[in-house]
Amino acid sequence: MLFLIAFVGAAVIALVLWKAMNSSRSDVPAVRRPQSLGTARPRVSGPDDDPDFLRQLDEKVKRRDDPPAV
Repeated sequence: MLFLIAFVGAAVIALVLWKAMNSSRSDVPAVRRPQSLGTARPRVSGPDDDPDFLRQLDEKVKRRDDPPAV
């Protein structure tokens, strides 16, 4: 009998918490970021996409006496 009371109590608590969580989501409107017109952030690229980095790397390799290990 004690297990039945504990199960019903846990179910009631779970239902109340579930309702409380769902009602708080519907009350708050979704946050949207405003899209700026023409002021996009510059795209971040890695060093292997940077032409200046690749050029400098080629110059360093050409200046070395031994070829790079592949």
